[in-house]
Amino acid sequence: MGRFFVRFISGFMVMLNVVCVNWGLKFKPKYVQVLYNMVQRHLTIPHKFILFTDRIKFHKEMETGNNYEVRKLPFENYTGYWHKLSLFSPEANLNGPNLYFDLDVVIKDNIDCFAKYGEDDSFCVIRDFGQPQQWYNSSILKFNNTNATSFIWDKFLENKQKDLALQGDQNVITNYINQKPGVKKLKVFPDIWTQSYKWLDRSQTRFHKTAFTFEESPKAKVAVFHGNPKPHESDQEWVKNHWK
Repeated sequence: MGRFFVRFISGFMVMLNVVCVNWGLKFKPKYVQVLYNMVQRHLTIPHKFILFTDRIKFHKEMETGNNYEVRKLPFENYTGYWHKLSLFSPEANLNGPNLYFDLDVVIKDNIDCFAKYGEDDSFCVIRDFGQPQQWYNSSILKFNNTNATSFIWDKFLENKQKDLALQGDQNVITNYINQKPGVKKLKVFPDIWTQSYKWLDRSQTRFHKTAFTFEESPKAKVAVFHGNPKPHESDQEWVKNHWK
């Protein structure tokens, strides 16, 4: 087993965690099922699939293998995407390497490279679409809860009221990464591995919101459906072929 998906902590072997969050009613349980299915098809590295949710009973009866685990969200006093930040907290109890995906991604090809990318304690993100030089996108993350990410949670607790006024968790993540001097453990996934469903590439302007016909990037391994439409709303054959 390679160093990229197994770590030894206090003499115990720790496997790769694939992590997602489902809070509230925005995403139906089908989204978790489909993400699980896509990960099983496209990740050959041994792993545990962990869902954090406030609706545990709705997700325990999914069609999964013995590598599926449902956990209660670490904190109840947040809403929406703010629960993603709690994954960096000690209360999340995420030991070992963690590969996070938003529920509204479409995995099209082998994703072993995401798990292998960076070092054991790197914090890996994708560049944002539309503002790629200034912002990061948190649809896909790889992290260990070490000093590479724990400072994000610590800073969030210090500035919670101010941060909650920002538009989105990835703005908070971007701000703290850019503020912390010498974040040498930050790694950005290669742009070619991901595509936006609404932008042809990271240098072009946004497509019209009502235009649901978008080109598939043949080299991209994951398509990110940030904003709208969502995968279940697309009538594109390439989306239907992968989102199942």
